[in-house]
Amino acid sequence: MDWSYIGDNWSDILDRAWQHTQLAGIPLIIGLLIALPLGWLGQRVRWLKPVLLSGSGLLYTIPSLVLFVVMPIFLGTKILDPVNVIAAMTLYTLALLVRTVTDGLEAVPESTRQAATAIGYPPLKRFLGVELPLAVPVIASGLRVAAVSNVSIVSVAALLGIPQLGYYLTDGYKREYWTEIWVGIGACVILALLFDLVIQLIARALTPWLRARTA
Repeated sequence: MDWSYIGDNWSDILDRAWQHTQLAGIPLIIGLLIALPLGWLGQRVRWLKPVLLSGSGLLYTIPSLVLFVVMPIFLGTKILDPVNVIAAMTLYTLALLVRTVTDGLEAVPESTRQAATAIGYPPLKRFLGVELPLAVPVIASGLRVAAVSNVSIVSVAALLGIPQLGYYLTDGYKREYWTEIWVGIGACVILALLFDLVIQLIARALTPWLRARTA
């Protein structure tokens, strides 16, 4: 392991880590915003649930490299446009989160919903103020899985020349330079751990009653 490589390329590593963060993080946010109403529909409309779960599950079976390549056809972008990666990763995020959101909402006790309705909560207010907060722990668990998955899959885009941490894996392999490969692996692992930590902290902040229960 040539430790001087890290010192000599520290600025480049940080730049690529930030690019990797955007390519993995933006789809996570967009995917969650889309998965929430879809999961709500899956929980409310029984016949729609298997359609949504099966359809979203099929998205995850598409090879990532294929999806990165065909995205420009649908989006009208260039092959090296990062938007292709963001769009593809949003689909992968949806594939994981639709089921998670549905399961999280279904885990809310029916008695809790009835109590909220009895005190005058309309459906939207009940969803935002009661059901969604109670589903946060389950949704956060799914987000943690999706975040780690995104960090991993985004690396594949380096094969197309999209700048991010996967560059160190492909370039190191071509040069047979193991230090560069280990830098890429280590940076991806650290980034995945940071995503996981941030999601846990946000989930903890959104569920203060859980902290009070364990105090």
